[in-house]
Amino acid sequence: MQIQDLPYPDPGVPDARSGPRFLWWLFRNQLGGQLKSLAWGLLHFASVAALPFCVGVAVQAVVDRSGTGLALAGGLLALACVGNAVGDTFLHRTAITNWITAAARVQQLLARKAAHLGSALTRRVAAGEVVAVSTGDVEKIGWFVEALSRFTAALVTIVLVCAGLLVYQPALGVVVAVGLPALALAVLPLLPRATRRADTQREKAGRATELASDTVAGLRVLRGIGGEELFLDRYRSASQEVRHAAVRSARMWSLISAIQVLLPGLLLIAVVWYGVRLAREGRITVGELVTVYSSVMVLTYPLRHFEEIAMAYSFSRPSAKRAAGVLSLQRPTDTAGSRAADVPSGDLYDPETGLLAPAGRLTAVVCGDPDAAGLLAERLGGHPSQEGTSVLLGGVPLDELPLDSARTAVLVQDKDPVLLSGTLRDLLDVPASGTVQPDQALAAAQCDDVLAALVQGSLDATDPMDARITERGRSLSGGQRQRLALARSLITDPEALVLDEPTSAVDSHTEARIAQGVRELREGRTTVVFTSSPLLLDRADRVVFLHDGEAVAVGAHRELVRTEPRYRAVVTRETDDEAAPNGSVALKDVLHELEEIEEKA
Repeated sequence: MQIQDLPYPDPGVPDARSGPRFLWWLFRNQLGGQLKSLAWGLLHFASVAALPFCVGVAVQAVVDRSGTGLALAGGLLALACVGNAVGDTFLHRTAITNWITAAARVQQLLARKAAHLGSALTRRVAAGEVVAVSTGDVEKIGWFVEALSRFTAALVTIVLVCAGLLVYQPALGVVVAVGLPALALAVLPLLPRATRRADTQREKAGRATELASDTVAGLRVLRGIGGEELFLDRYRSASQEVRHAAVRSARMWSLISAIQVLLPGLLLIAVVWYGVRLAREGRITVGELVTVYSSVMVLTYPLRHFEEIAMAYSFSRPSAKRAAGVLSLQRPTDTAGSRAADVPSGDLYDPETGLLAPAGRLTAVVCGDPDAAGLLAERLGGHPSQEGTSVLLGGVPLDELPLDSARTAVLVQDKDPVLLSGTLRDLLDVPASGTVQPDQALAAAQCDDVLAALVQGSLDATDPMDARITERGRSLSGGQRQRLALARSLITDPEALVLDEPTSAVDSHTEARIAQGVRELREGRTTVVFTSSPLLLDRADRVVFLHDGEAVAVGAHRELVRTEPRYRAVVTRETDDEAAPNGSVALKDVLHELEEIEEKA
């Protein structure tokens, strides 16, 4: 896999049982790239390690006054330099390729998992954690996968050089063969502590990211209640904790780096001291001493890769653990699509609550508990957050359909829809049947003033469809964002559309027009609206009242207001004390208000 071939047609099925298993799975799935990197790494390190031998031959040729030996040394030195340049160039190229492709594979896996889980993901993992995994953690995982092949090449080179020195000059070769492994293993006792400090730093950084994400998402509300300074103080405190943890982690790694510099220096001193004694005794030549000394000095370069692989693993292991934790999440109910990939049609029915939404009708659902309503809306769309009986569409369990078919059949718009940044044309460019045009959906959602606001706020767009929407639509009001999201949902024209409080942020007159627009545009299509607004309820073909997780009353809105006290209490917001003596008065007020709004709308 090359960078230009990304994304992967299929990133594969990861081994998410643990962090190390996930790293090993990534390595195995990039074996071709790892072998290329290993080959170029061996050429690079072998060429670097050959330089001392060439220098030793040249020095000995000068001592012996041998022109042939000097020419041979020059030729070998030129060959080693060419091998070093070529090996280093292509090692860097393949290593970066391995890094980017590994990170891209992890990002594709995370994106696929997020699409598979849907809204259930953020109910089980904090949004800030998901962001941290898909950004910083992905980079650290790619770093380890990339560094592994370079470390292997460095290790093989060191072993070969030690073996060669034992053959070339046994007396000094023994010192090097014993000293180099000691250098490589000297930092092992420090690695567990360094790893723990790196884990602590990553944990604190994750909490700070979550806090920052929550603060930014709720900034409008925080400003309204004057609580932004409180949250900023919390973030400052969390940021300082991250800084202190980073400093403690850096101290440990600086100690490891210092040891990696100090010990090779001591080994060089030992080699020179012992080599000079051997040369004075005539047991080795000057060229051999220079060769061994230069080899030890050059080998400090591949030895640095021992520190790098230790650091890469220490940082990537917790990152891989978190990524594996997200990738191991499963949908509570998922049969992997045991039925054919067909889009069924018919009544939408939830066996757990008894909710029935007849095909081609507008059904309003009233539920006193907003959280329960949100969970039911998710379940109707095939996104349950916990195990339970599957919702049926035309008698077909949604859990038995392939995920794409289930999501094509039923679309759920939750109460806090997200608008992605880009133009309005991009926002409305969603998979759709083609039956509903953008202008129809925008008109039904009463977006005329939104379009005017977008053009007015744009510097270079005269067509509202080309006007840019900021991230999450923050430049728009809550009602404007809500209406654009409703238009986007209407364009898709699904077999069944589930709307959770689609007009909670708009005024009553706009709400009445939206209710009429949605009813007309969705004529003949199954629509379910979770709401307690009398304006929407009065436009519905049928209203279902849920109490304690069960459908207890079905009928027209005005009929239920008259006959069902619990329903009336939810819709009119009347208390128990008000219900008995003033029930008829509250009813008259509601009906009168409806009539006034209908006349003005």
